[in-house]
Amino acid sequence: MKKQQQDGMKRTRRLARRMARRAVEGMTLVEIMVVVIIMALIATAVGVAVLPAIGKARKKQALSDAAAINSAATMWISEHAGECPTVANLLEDGQLDHSKNSKDPWENDFVIECDGDSVSTKSGGPDKQMGTEDDISI
Repeated sequence: MKKQQQDGMKRTRRLARRMARRAVEGMTLVEIMVVVIIMALIATAVGVAVLPAIGKARKKQALSDAAAINSAATMWISEHAGECPTVANLLEDGQLDHSKNSKDPWENDFVIECDGDSVSTKSGGPDKQMGTEDDISI
């Protein structure tokens, strides 16, 4: 009977050591899945908060760039009466600095339109199509 008790105690100790080793060895699949789900929720929250801000920042940048091009075009017209410049003309004549964006944030060319002394600068906006409601115009 003593031998059976000793064998039982040895098995219990072995089992306890094995369980302790497993607890130290790593994480279970459930724990890993919980961490992945939490990370996905955080990524979704960041995406929902950041994406609209990026769109607004691009529109503000396009307005700023269009205003700079519009000013340069107005100066160019005062020197070249009766002609309407292109962005390439402004860059060539030094009216527009090469470090300034000559394209909108969506990588489309700005369009300069002249009507007498009045100058307007336009961009197709996020949809890259002129004549739609998201156009940028100065």
